[in-house]
Amino acid sequence: MALQHAASGELIPLKRGDDDIAHFTSVALAKTGNMELIRLVLPKDREMPVHKVDGEITLLCLQGQIVCDAHGKSVVLRPGDLLYLLGGVPHGLRANDDAVALLTILLT
Repeated sequence: MALQHAASGELIPLKRGDDDIAHFTSVALAKTGNMELIRLVLPKDREMPVHKVDGEITLLCLQGQIVCDAHGKSVVLRPGDLLYLLGGVPHGLRANDDAVALLTILLT
């Protein structure tokens, strides 16, 4: 069954459920031909290995603490912090605390 994405004008709740943090949960919230919105859940000490995507991205930390390794340095994101990366930039993520983030990918 295909994942139901939000429609234009539809409210998208970002708060995680009580059981989300038990395992890595990545939920695509909305997707168009130009962008994709993903609610990313990273449990403490979980890593997302170094990878890259073609499009530009933003990562908005909503809860917890996320470390992003990119451009030869580590940046710590706390709630309310936003990180922007150009497309094609290798980056890895890890959670110092149970974390929830909003990831936006501009599709090329």
